[in-house]
Amino acid sequence: MDAGSIDMFKSVLTGIVILAAVGTAYTLLAPLLEGDSLKRRMGGIANERENMRKNRMQDLEQQQGLRHNNKGFVKSLVDNLSLEKLLAASDLKDKLTQAGLRGQRPIYMFYFFRLAMPVILFLFGVLYFVLLNPFSWETSQCWLGVVALTLLGYYAPGIYIKNKAGKRLASITPVFPDALDLLLICVESGMSIELAFGKVAKEMGESSIELAEEFSLTTAELSYLQSRRQAYENLGRRNNHVGIRAVSTALIQSERYGTPLGDALRVMANENRAMRMMQAEKKAAALPAKLTVPMIVFFLPVLFIVVLTPAVMRMKANL
Repeated sequence: MDAGSIDMFKSVLTGIVILAAVGTAYTLLAPLLEGDSLKRRMGGIANERENMRKNRMQDLEQQQGLRHNNKGFVKSLVDNLSLEKLLAASDLKDKLTQAGLRGQRPIYMFYFFRLAMPVILFLFGVLYFVLLNPFSWETSQCWLGVVALTLLGYYAPGIYIKNKAGKRLASITPVFPDALDLLLICVESGMSIELAFGKVAKEMGESSIELAEEFSLTTAELSYLQSRRQAYENLGRRNNHVGIRAVSTALIQSERYGTPLGDALRVMANENRAMRMMQAEKKAAALPAKLTVPMIVFFLPVLFIVVLTPAVMRMKANL
């Protein structure tokens, strides 16, 4: 073997040794580098979550009025007279949230109107029924009308909240199965539950603003609350809807026992679609009974006029 071949062999051997050394060093340092990368990624996710929480809370605070300035005459009156104890209402906060009224301001306004409305209607009743007495009623009848107006003023705030909650529920009920289907698709596509709720909230904004608001609020609570269970419980508590409460319970069980979230949402979606179909069938079955009185009052008299008028005219002509 000549000197050139020996030099070439040494060069190749040196290159192999260098590659082996580089490979060994990379093998030893790779776990450390991977740990740094993972730390950076987790830090980025934490920052993104914090930014999302801040942006979501700002949007909810500005657009949906979740926080209000409670300082003023109403708050002072309610606190000074202790109306929360005097005119206590059961589950008031839940009823207000079901009507879309959140924060402390609606609570103070409720107690204020529950105090003010009976007084105002009592004075109006005394002025109208007792002093003016346009119907010429007896004294007992006049005071009975005053008492009825006073009771109406006491129960009027509760009736208003109940009607408002009913309208809000009527807006959520028809579109909730579709929203649940979208939520299922988002979860099965690999999205986290927070991103899934946020995506569905954006998609359902045109169909139901109330449902989009609820999902948006749930996204915010999932972002900043320490426990997801609390966010799911709040979702069920804010809505007096059987399907939403069932979904809330399913989400809590999935979070607690580790059951697949997609399977639970799929079952809930099927049940809510069946529930919506049953409600539609119920309304269709009740339609003939509801049409009976309008047909008797409006349709039959016109039909009698159309049928009997020519006969009456002929009889009149012959006579």
